[in-house]
Amino acid sequence: MNQVILTGRLVKEPELHYSSEGIGVTSFHLAVKRSFKNAEGTYEADFVPCVSFRRTAENIASYCDKGSLVALSGRLQTRSYENKDQIKMYVTEVIVDSIEFLQKKRTDTPKEKALA
Repeated sequence: MNQVILTGRLVKEPELHYSSEGIGVTSFHLAVKRSFKNAEGTYEADFVPCVSFRRTAENIASYCDKGSLVALSGRLQTRSYENKDQIKMYVTEVIVDSIEFLQKKRTDTPKEKALA
């Protein structure tokens, strides 16, 4: 069984682009706080790369911002490619099947507040 369930915050704005076949693809990193403290007594976080496709990708791009709190489920996938130095690189990422938005998208930015 390959199933992942995570709750965390988006590290930066999600990036939506479309494949040559017209399929929406969104890439983002999710900061997931660990459930234990380190030696200094603080919580650390893991930064998990995530990818979503089609309508899920478009919804994430439309309704999530940097810092948005989400819960997602999906599966782990590992892929490889050769970098510019012809070295084989491996990437493990979560392929998002479903996502739940745990807070509303901010409708105004600090700039908009200042202009109002």
